[in-house]
Amino acid sequence: MQRPGQAVPSRLRLALQQVPFAARDSDVPTLGREAAAQGFVLCLVQCRVSLVGAAQVDQDLAQVAQRDGLAERIAGPHRHGHGHGFARAGQRATDESVPLTRARGLPNVGASATYNEFVETGSLSFNAAARQLNLGLQLTVPIYQGGAIRNGLRAADARVSAGQAGLLDTELSIFSQVVGAYLDVIRDSAIVSLNRGQVGVLRTNLQATQDRFEVGDLTRTDVAQSQARLSLAQGQFEQAQALLIASKESYIRLVGSPPVMLEPPPPLPNLPVTPDAAVTIAIDNNPGLAAAIRRRDASRFDVNVARASRLPSVAAIASESYQNFLGSLGGGMGRSPVQSTRSTTVGLQATIPLFQGGGPGAQVRQAQAFEAQAIEAVTLTERSIVAQTRASFASYRASNELIVSSESAVAASTLALEGVRAENGVGNRTILEILNAEQELLNSQVNLVSARRNAYVAGFSLLAAMGRAGANDLGLDGGALYDPQVNYNRVRRSINDWASDGQPRPVATRTVDSPAQTPALLGPQLP
Repeated sequence: MQRPGQAVPSRLRLALQQVPFAARDSDVPTLGREAAAQGFVLCLVQCRVSLVGAAQVDQDLAQVAQRDGLAERIAGPHRHGHGHGFARAGQRATDESVPLTRARGLPNVGASATYNEFVETGSLSFNAAARQLNLGLQLTVPIYQGGAIRNGLRAADARVSAGQAGLLDTELSIFSQVVGAYLDVIRDSAIVSLNRGQVGVLRTNLQATQDRFEVGDLTRTDVAQSQARLSLAQGQFEQAQALLIASKESYIRLVGSPPVMLEPPPPLPNLPVTPDAAVTIAIDNNPGLAAAIRRRDASRFDVNVARASRLPSVAAIASESYQNFLGSLGGGMGRSPVQSTRSTTVGLQATIPLFQGGGPGAQVRQAQAFEAQAIEAVTLTERSIVAQTRASFASYRASNELIVSSESAVAASTLALEGVRAENGVGNRTILEILNAEQELLNSQVNLVSARRNAYVAGFSLLAAMGRAGANDLGLDGGALYDPQVNYNRVRRSINDWASDGQPRPVATRTVDSPAQTPALLGPQLP
């Protein structure tokens, strides 16, 4: 059984390398660098490795150490971002199941004290005491409990290990959401910029059309068509701004602060070339599957714990008692009574269940049903991971192919627009054809920006499914940003009855005080 704290094996180290993500200058306008106070939790980075060998990994990691400022950009949202504190608190609660189980197998010491005042006694009780003080001390040492403690500890350790794997799975899920929100802001910023430029172009076209109409070169229909396209473009610009605001608010929800200067993300590492290779890596490394397997192991130990309830238990006991009448015990026939007594006993106590109303049998059957459920959960989780990996691989490949076709479409639409404008100058093309060509160019540019966003998000989702997109994969100096094993080691052997972690405090930052994203904050508005 894998002990708690052992991370799922990771053979891929991702090196951080800032390179442009935006479209080529000839394709679309430069993407605005929107941003995030404290940066972005982008865990994906350039890596020439994956399956080629450790030598190249070490070379890439050496390059990481030469880069400064990136660690804090990633660590900030990871420490204070959405969902991390919630999951970590749950894991700390799971850690306590180990000392709770161990406590049932450790000695138990208790003391008691009783003081009594006898207000009324029988008329013939000449030597009755008026008061009495009783003190007691008892020690119980469990010797045998049918294997309940041993198997309970194994089950608790397995659940801690499952929780740690689940914590990594939560981390991957949150990182994937942040990547999507980050790229959404970049994409929507570019689309707003494209639509703003389109409005400017159409406004110039309308002015030129009106000038030519005044000299009789064009008709009122041409002016109306230009005016209609301008109005439509203005509406699309407002809609694009609304989508950008929604993306920024989603970013704030995940990161905890507004985007300020988002830099283009680094490129994805070399991914597997076939879906089967990606699935093989995912089965070996996905933390969600590892968590399901460890929960299945825990359920097997739970069956043995349930069986122990119908077995005998043995404990060693020792007790000390002291009784004192505080001088209130009367004498009889001229003798002075003994005012205090003390006794000590030691022995063994055996408890042998004979009949418990069918309770132990029901507990065993219930535990076996939970084990069957956990076994099925492993299969269902594996099937989900296989489907997610294959779908992400297909989406990533299709998006990259769409990028190529979109780049070709942008180039062709640009050339077509230039040709239509030139032919319009000699009377071979109409104003409507120019407007259509301009709209086609805008559509192809938007498609290119969206395809690049979709390709990156799909690639990151593929890495997350393969378990290769966590904080530990960043290779940052100082190791993991958060290590759940630290808390587990702190509490697993704790026997302090008065231990406490203090009053819980919020970890995630509130966003109610962050400024609302409005069109005025998005850049120049239409006149």
